[in-house]
Amino acid sequence: MKKSNIKSYYSEKGFWDKLKKYAKVIGKNIVEKALWLYYAMEKPNCPSWAKTVIIGALAYLIFPVDAVPDIIPGVGYTDDMGLMMAAIGTVSFLIDKDVKKKANEKLSDWFD
Repeated sequence: MKKSNIKSYYSEKGFWDKLKKYAKVIGKNIVEKALWLYYAMEKPNCPSWAKTVIIGALAYLIFPVDAVPDIIPGVGYTDDMGLMMAAIGTVSFLIDKDVKKKANEKLSDWFD
């Protein structure tokens, strides 16, 4: 998928809308990883290639058509998680304690 195509599936509004609406269905662990990626992308020192990796993973999370349909209980988000874990491995240098702190603050809004 080309960079321009990825961007057509990702929007900040779409990302937040999906997480707010489906956070409990998606599950805390996957939402946490999505938030790590989002907040890592927001860092001023995030290079453009890393933003492309992150946007690709987040676009896949919010895109309604997946390799494993999200509506399948128990396994619907496994492909999304796999892709996010690959992205996290690629951009792990951006995921520091500040990124994790922001993610945890947002998680407590939705899960606590």
